Amino acid sequence: MERYELKNLFDISGMSIAMTGGAGILGSEMAKAFAHLGAKVAILDLHKESAERVAKEIGDNEGNVLPLGCDVLNKESLKKALDVILGKLGSVDVLVNCAGGNNPRATTSKELSFFDIPEDGMKFVFDLNLVGTIYSSQIFGKAMVDSGSGVIINISSMAAVRVLTKVPIYSAAKAGVSNFTQWLAVYMAQEYSPKIRVNAVAPGFFLTNQNRFLLIDEKTGNLTERGKKIIDHTPMGRFGDPKDLIGTMIWLISPASNFVTGVVVPVDGGFSVFSGV
Repeated sequence: MERYELKNLFDISGMSIAMTGGAGILGSEMAKAFAHLGAKVAILDLHKESAERVAKEIGDNEGNVLPLGCDVLNKESLKKALDVILGKLGSVDVLVNCAGGNNPRATTSKELSFFDIPEDGMKFVFDLNLVGTIYSSQIFGKAMVDSGSGVIINISSMAAVRVLTKVPIYSAAKAGVSNFTQWLAVYMAQEYSPKIRVNAVAPGFFLTNQNRFLLIDEKTGNLTERGKKIIDHTPMGRFGDPKDLIGTMIWLISPASNFVTGVVVPVDGGFSVFSGV
């Protein structure tokens, strides 16, 4: 009988993990966890100084944490980042597409109706979330095709699972991310290698720089009306903590999920399954 070792089943040590949006609130927590578990981590962010800050917080002294400036909407920037990662870390075993977010210019309100969302706001949010994910998957996915194996993890959203008010462009983009995840999973397995897996995580409501003051009143620190509705519809009764994503991410990256591809895993405290009754 085969002997199963829990440590080996979920082991990510020695893996080379590239993370777009790696200096964000969720991305930086993932980067720290991966590095502390023995992975080599390339932190990619539009602002290199932000990536360097996260690398400093990790405190790596062995060259296994690599901060890089990178624009996910610029293929040449992505190619340069890939070349640096291959040169310094040796491979790209995992890509985490964490770059994304919403913007007030694409958020409906009393001041801004859906019909008046400006083209620049619409394009910014849609491109950052969906086009950036596709570009990064093209550039880093090709490297995985060349090596014959790899894992791509995309970041979807509850906005792709349930209809949320105020965020039409973000919702459409994240729904695209979920659909693209499923398409790419089939494409990679059938056309290239079943050892290239593509999955996604759909976080519930986490306090980030983009949504904090939609959910928490800046002056009082109390929940906003929107924040109260979210908590009331989350069976676990709280917002997510970035650390809540780590276990799911490690499962999807590690050998423990070798037969899992094309899934979008909600990490949401039960929000997506609660009817409100």
